[in-house]
Amino acid sequence: MRLPHPVYSLYEKRLAASLPRDRAPRHVGVILDGNRRWARSMGESTRHGHQAGADKIADLLGWSEDVGVEVVTLWMLSTDNLNRPAEELDPLLDIIEHAVRDLAAAGRWRVQAVGSLDLLPASTAAALHEAEVATAGVDGLHVNVAVGYGGRHEIADAVRSFLREHAAAGTSVDELAEQFDVEHIAERLYTKGQPDPDLVIRTSGEQRLGGFLLWQSVHSEFYFCEAYWPDFRRVDFLRAVRSYAARERRLGR
Repeated sequence: MRLPHPVYSLYEKRLAASLPRDRAPRHVGVILDGNRRWARSMGESTRHGHQAGADKIADLLGWSEDVGVEVVTLWMLSTDNLNRPAEELDPLLDIIEHAVRDLAAAGRWRVQAVGSLDLLPASTAAALHEAEVATAGVDGLHVNVAVGYGGRHEIADAVRSFLREHAAAGTSVDELAEQFDVEHIAERLYTKGQPDPDLVIRTSGEQRLGGFLLWQSVHSEFYFCEAYWPDFRRVDFLRAVRSYAARERRLGR
């Protein structure tokens, strides 16, 4: 529902003031979905939609800081997306590279690339690496930029890392099978050392994860928003956080 501007502003302020700070999610994952459909609805090009989506990211990070979030994971490009036609994929990768450089240049957030960087063009992988290096010492919101990311790929990479490490040490297959445990995967994920996502938000009305943080989201709360990503507003974010804060988290217990 779109409220008249004065009413919207008042509602947003009251909503923000009502959020219990002690129940804010530490880690929020966001599936930035709907750029292409938004562009079509506006009679604009796909590139315009992707650029509008990239322009929304800094707003989201600011809103996250305001409510006390510590980690945000942004799913910007999946491994499946890499199969898109070059006429769409190349401009999208260019937009992602510029967006990541802008995040790093802000000097406000610590940027970390998560994904199969070996599947990306050299320029994109370099932009992600440079952003990581440039912001490594930033003491601020930790921003995971998921580019060339797929949950199945991440788990496979973690298992592959475990096997290679133990094969190099001469461990037999039987010993590996005996030793292997879930923690051996958790310790080798792209997000190792970070809290698992408390809240996962997906825009555009789609109600599925699509491979996002498959391992880490086992106890996450999910919030599906009808708005396309470029139309995602602060009030939509605050509603997601309010919904999260109102839930009783059992965490499998």
